[in-house]
Amino acid sequence: MKTTQKIATLLITAVIAVVFLFSNAAQAQGQAKAKPWPVPDKDKAMKAKGTADLATGKDLWAKHCKSCHGSKGLGDGPKAASLKTFPGDFSSAAFQAFTDGELLYRTDNGRDEMPKYESKIPAIGDRWALVAFMRTLKK
Repeated sequence: MKTTQKIATLLITAVIAVVFLFSNAAQAQGQAKAKPWPVPDKDKAMKAKGTADLATGKDLWAKHCKSCHGSKGLGDGPKAASLKTFPGDFSSAAFQAFTDGELLYRTDNGRDEMPKYESKIPAIGDRWALVAFMRTLKK
């Protein structure tokens, strides 16, 4: 093999290696485990009063949550790739094990890239409807 061919082969191999490393780093960043998100005990124990309207919850999900969490809550919405942390898999047993109060607290208060929805969705019944819809996303 000629020297120029060897150099070209070496450069191509280096470029492929760099692309591979950056794609794995980006994927790892997007899949980073979320840090603990403590919820006060009084909030964990909260329960919705009355029956939640799933249609309202579904509409609110489409408007406020789907872009990051995805249509099925898998954390694969169109904005998810640009987030620093994985938005979570709401269909997982771990997520579904949270109490309704924990889900409401996290929805209301947000943190980091997750906005606070208490003011964006001012009616408490609507936020409970959103929690009820989250329950429909389990596997």
